[in-house]
Amino acid sequence: MSLKPNSCALLLFLVASVTDAATIERLRAFVHDTQTARATFTQTVTDANGRTKQEASGEFAIARPGKFRWSVEKPYKQLLVGDGERVWIYDADLNQVVKRRNDQALGTTPAALLAGKDDVERAFDWRDLPAAGGLEWLGATPKSKESAFTEIRLGFDDKGLVALEVHDNFGQRTLIRLAKLERNPKLPAELFRFTPPAGADVVGD
Repeated sequence: MSLKPNSCALLLFLVASVTDAATIERLRAFVHDTQTARATFTQTVTDANGRTKQEASGEFAIARPGKFRWSVEKPYKQLLVGDGERVWIYDADLNQVVKRRNDQALGTTPAALLAGKDDVERAFDWRDLPAAGGLEWLGATPKSKESAFTEIRLGFDDKGLVALEVHDNFGQRTLIRLAKLERNPKLPAELFRFTPPAGADVVGD
């Protein structure tokens, strides 16, 4: 099963307000201080020539350590759930499920970073990038050679993280805009549970 472009662009939000001199320290503080979070998102996928290939929207939630939910609502249905032990990727159109162990997901898809903790910084090489589009940017290059993407860029305004870009191995760029971000809300446990639908094709570990 091949993943849709947004599957490699799942929410990564790691930092609050950022200054050039303290980017990594603020990232560490955010990871330490944010135990749960939720937000809505819109995303646009463009190809290597800058042509728009896909637009989508949905919502996500995280609960550290290791639990997340990323739900694409429009224009199709797709769901990623990390339950703390495994990551489940469900494509409703194909009625297919891919499952992976948590330790396999980190560094392979940015979705796992949503709920990462101490392993977040170790799995990537981090660097400050030039300001652009009115935002300050932080870049992350995965250390894993099996990663589905080549770089993640996080964009911040004076209130915190508002955008992220994922550059994949095919030259595609996924731009995600975040809205209605809540930190440390009370979230129901069932958000982070997944049972494959009856008749679904399930592959993976």
